[in-house]
Amino acid sequence: MAAYTQAVLREIRQKAKAYPFTIRTLFIGGGTPSVFPAKEMDTVLSALRRHFLFTDDAECTCECNPGTVTEDFLSVLKKHGVNRLSFGAQAAQPHLLRMLGRIHTWEDVVSSVEMAKSMGFHNLNQDLMLGLPGQTAEDVRETLLRALTLQPTHLSCYGLIVEEGTKMHAQVQKGLWQLPDEETERAEYAMCQDILAKHGFEQYEISNFSKPGFRCRHNWDCWQRVPYIGIGSAACGFVGAVRYQNPPGLSDYLQGMPAAEETISPEDARFETMMLGLRTMEGVQEDAFYQMHGQPLSAVYGQKLQRPLQEGLIRWEGGRVFLTREGMNLQNRILLEIM
Repeated sequence: MAAYTQAVLREIRQKAKAYPFTIRTLFIGGGTPSVFPAKEMDTVLSALRRHFLFTDDAECTCECNPGTVTEDFLSVLKKHGVNRLSFGAQAAQPHLLRMLGRIHTWEDVVSSVEMAKSMGFHNLNQDLMLGLPGQTAEDVRETLLRALTLQPTHLSCYGLIVEEGTKMHAQVQKGLWQLPDEETERAEYAMCQDILAKHGFEQYEISNFSKPGFRCRHNWDCWQRVPYIGIGSAACGFVGAVRYQNPPGLSDYLQGMPAAEETISPEDARFETMMLGLRTMEGVQEDAFYQMHGQPLSAVYGQKLQRPLQEGLIRWEGGRVFLTREGMNLQNRILLEIM
């Protein structure tokens, strides 16, 4: 970990020279930053503050595993202006947490949130998962209601994506674990939308819900294709027309191997604007599309959007294109038509 810290410090210096941006958001994670020793995190955050200029109201988020976060670690975050925490709660049921390979219990979630609040953190997110093997609608409801008792400002409700090469994928392929069917997962998602709306949460993106004024600014900027710098092993960045990813292998990163780069074509950039913008409830603004790409949205996608418009999956009004509630369930199909 000490060697990794030194590699990150080297990259911070390099990136600060290459991209002298004023930083309005910082996001520490994925992975599990809370296993990082407090001393090492102190060194990294000190370097970020030393080499980059942050806005006075910068949103600074750190992801935390309820089973590993400590008071020492949170003290370091507080010291360096981290003002938002995201806890990977996932589910309230012990058998589902075990299946996911999580080391925490729901009691750990409760104690971690209480610890964070006692130390002055009040902008708190919890990540929850839908569509898990063996997960029932009642499991989802129980998890959601337990999460709400902790008074979060933000909740992320993600549908499970089973990645090839993982233990879960192998178990599903063997028939040992059964995934919920599409209709069940849609019903669970609709239940989340209804319950959270009743508790004062606004849905501002397909998977994200917040109390008024507590949207995740970092994620919002990514959906608007605002440039971002990625630092650390496997980190991604997006500046100008170039997207890069640092070496995902730790040894390659420690040796200073260069990032893999991809130049985004104008056509791909237009599609990304639609793909990311349609994830949000505000959708894609015609004026913003023109300013970004120099072409009217209607000229590029007007014809391709006719069928989803007729089917009631999207709406085009008030100078913007956005998904309907039914369209949120079928976003992939809509994107295929746009492609």
